[in-house]
Amino acid sequence: MRQEDPHPVQARAAVRALGASKIRELVNAGIGRKDVLPFWVGEPDEPTPEFIRRAGIASIEAGEVFYSHNLGLHRLREALAAYLTRLHRPTASAEIAVTSAGVNALMLVSQLLLDPGDRVVEVVPLWPNLQEIPRILGATVATVALEFSPAGWRLDLGRLIAELTPGTKALYLNSPNNPTGWTISRDDQKAILDHCRRHGIWIFADDAYERLYYEGNHVAPSFLDLADPGDRVISTNTFSKSWLMTGWRLGWAVVPQALEADLAKLIEYNTSCAPVFVQRAGIAAVTQGEPVIAHALGRFRKARDFLVGELRKIPGVEVAMPSGTMYAFFGVLGMTDSLAFCKKLVADYGLGLAPGAAFGPHGEDYVRWCFAAGEDKLAEGVARLRRALHAGTK
Repeated sequence: MRQEDPHPVQARAAVRALGASKIRELVNAGIGRKDVLPFWVGEPDEPTPEFIRRAGIASIEAGEVFYSHNLGLHRLREALAAYLTRLHRPTASAEIAVTSAGVNALMLVSQLLLDPGDRVVEVVPLWPNLQEIPRILGATVATVALEFSPAGWRLDLGRLIAELTPGTKALYLNSPNNPTGWTISRDDQKAILDHCRRHGIWIFADDAYERLYYEGNHVAPSFLDLADPGDRVISTNTFSKSWLMTGWRLGWAVVPQALEADLAKLIEYNTSCAPVFVQRAGIAAVTQGEPVIAHALGRFRKARDFLVGELRKIPGVEVAMPSGTMYAFFGVLGMTDSLAFCKKLVADYGLGLAPGAAFGPHGEDYVRWCFAAGEDKLAEGVARLRRALHAGTK
């Protein structure tokens, strides 16, 4: 019998312990099937607007195929500074780092500040990538779950404050939230910021959906509205959702200026820089793209209202109206395994939804539906879900 290899070929323990993406597992199961209606991935069904694409093409044609500054093109950082100053507070370009996607920004700022063994807190359910980033770096993760009611998901602020104990390194908070559509209130932000200031806790705010917000002035409450430039607050963002640029992989982080030099080193050792032609497309988006955001917001609001209204007509389905994002996160009475449920939807009904279990244990009783699609597709998806539930799929 062969002896056990004392030097096995394997990844380090923290990586082996990561959970594989249940959304990706589901998508892989449906690859090649043209009959599947794909509402599983967080992606609009419209392509990037032509003027943004043309900016990238023109950059390539001009021969801009070389490295840029680690922190990004000065023109893009200036444009983002002006954009954030208009939305939130005066922001300097020296506070901004351009990254290769929003998730890259989250990984970089986590690498910047987390040590193995650090304790972090996350508000869940939550996008799986953001749940696993601290674990990849050897941190321990405590969670505080949002509470569901048909009137809307809510945060128990007292529970969160109690979990943010002295010695906690960071709070990860995504608002508007993927998958629930919950958005934090300004008063809760103030209380959290005051508490984190007292205890030296970093706030990592994932603001990817701040422009896909259906209330007020259509800009979600941000910690940038409240924080001073030297506060332990980092905001990360992406071009993917607001400007329909998911495949371009471009994002940014707003960090205290004291961190910029060290963050530039991490960018160098991770990706060196974002591609210049992608950054040129980003400049076009951030300087000329307000009509794109307005179009997306209006279209998604109509889709949201239609889908939630239809889901509420289905017996055994519970759903809250999301105040932001492009997702409806709904419960199904009697469902005990959301991944198995969604696999059956794909296999038997050609309906691609994301299992709630992908967003952590607190999402298990739910299913996520990305409604960034036309009403005809949504209506057909609802019809397929009705058939599945009528047949007893659980």
